[in-house]
Parts: sequence; structure tokens; C-alpha cells
Amino acid sequence: MQKANTANSLTKFMYRLFETIRISGGNAGNLFWHRQRLESSYRALFGKAPGFELEEIVSVPPEFRQGLFRCRVDYNLHRWKISFTPYLIPGISSLKLVEDNTIDYRFKYTDRSRLDRLFSLRGPCDDVLIVKNGLITDTSIANVILWDGTQWHTPSMPLLQGTCRARLLSEGRIIASDIRAADLRSFSKIRLINALRGMNDGNDISTSHISEESAEHPDSTGHN
Repeated sequence: MQKANTANSLTKFMYRLFETIRISGGNAGNLFWHRQRLESSYRALFGKAPGFELEEIVSVPPEFRQGLFRCRVDYNLHRWKISFTPYLIPGISSLKLVEDNTIDYRFKYTDRSRLDRLFSLRGPCDDVLIVKNGLITDTSIANVILWDGTQWHTPSMPLLQGTCRARLLSEGRIIASDIRAADLRSFSKIRLINALRGMNDGNDISTSHISEESAEHPDSTGHN
């Protein structure tokens, strides 16, 4: 465990950003959207285009071409590294509302300490559903979509613009809406979506399984 924590700390120090890509049957998913986000983040934070092509470096070794794997690309201005690990979609059946009005995760930073602290407030629930300035955003690991009986909605102000979310919006399969905590009972169920968890993966969570006793993060009125 200590070695793993040391490796994670070194990664955060050496690489500022990362992408996680779904590898299923040897195929990399959503590469177009990952490239769009990577290039946008690179230009915003480093002021230039990336010095590598994502499609060229995501070459799946033979041993990772059967089954489901998580490909992680860590990068900074001068270097990148890639790794592959087996992946099992976690079952999540309950969420806890937590509030943090100053959290900023516009870019996919390797430093997830603020999200990890919020996750620690989940109590008996499986994950947290983060509220920022009164609006529903994301869980600690995923964007969300909510069903109102006729249409899937996704929060209009997520913490992170996810690649699966971007694709579903472009396809017209979901719509972006302002969703307040008080609006949750207007929806019957919620799903988690991210690069590894597609719209039809995992399970639905009844909105009755969202704990509305919102826990406020101790830094929510301070600075990130």
C-alpha cells in the first residue's frame, strides 16, 4: 500500500493531467472526444498544441485485447506515459449529497485530493453527488444523467466535461439542464457515465436512494 501511495504521489508530481480510455476487445473507445479534451486542456494550461497524437500512442498490446481494460495516459508539457489495467465496472446503488461551492475540476488533473475528501463524506453510501452553488454536478468518478419519464437530462454545469457525456450530447441522446438538489424528486432514476462506464453499462439508481442530508465540505466557503 505504501508503494502504491508513493507511486501515486510521484505521478501527481511528474504529470499534471491524465486521460482514461476504455479498451474493450482491443478497441479504444471515444478517442475523438478524448483527443478533443486533451488538446483543449493542453492549449489552456500550456499555451500550445500537444507534442504527440493520442491515436498514435494508444497502441493496445496483445495481452490487453481480450476483455475490458482501463488505459491511462498521464501527461504534462514535456512527457507522457501510458498504462493498462483490467477494469470491472463497479456497482453503485446509493449516493450522498455533499456541497462544495469552490471546487474546481475543469481539467482532468492527476491531483484528485479535493474529490477524494468529498468521497470520504459518503457515509454508508457508495459515492457522493456533488452540489456546487445549488446545482447538481457530478459524482466523485462520473458525470450523471437523470430520467424524467421521457428524456435523459445531464447537469449543465458538471465539474468535468466528460467524453461520454460530450458524445451523448452530440448524438442528441441526452440534454443539458440546470438541476438543483430540490429538483431530484422530479426524476425517477439516475445513471453514472464516464469514459469507462457507458450509457448502458452499470445500473440505474433510484432517486429515492440519494441521501439529501447534504454534507458541507469544510473548505466549501474557502479557497481550493
